[in-house]
Amino acid sequence: MRNYNYRPFSEEQTIRALENSLYNIIAVDDKDVVGMGRLIGDGLYFTVVDIVVAPEYQGKGIGSELIKRILNYADSQTPPGGRASVQLISEKGKESFYEKAGFKKIPHQYCGFGMRKVIHKENRIQI
Repeated sequence: MRNYNYRPFSEEQTIRALENSLYNIIAVDDKDVVGMGRLIGDGLYFTVVDIVVAPEYQGKGIGSELIKRILNYADSQTPPGGRASVQLISEKGKESFYEKAGFKKIPHQYCGFGMRKVIHKENRIQI
């Protein structure tokens, strides 16, 4: 799948991320990967990452199905009487997509703003 709006990750990082995810899902159309999503976490807290659908396939319910299956997995990992928190960082302008799946914008009465820090490391060749 092509890389949309992202600085590419190294192949090593990508492989490690996929191997260490709790749940990976892809959408395929005639052997072409047209969407994907991942869930990471520890069983108490889950984070939805990398919900990506190729532009020409957006608006066809693929993203909704990906998020539904990811949330079903998180639910299946939460024991009766247990509680889990599923969070994500929405791409700007895509908040309503996630609200349709039951996500709430933060901050609200229980949570402050979400925050993040991105680490960029340049390739340095030692001679």
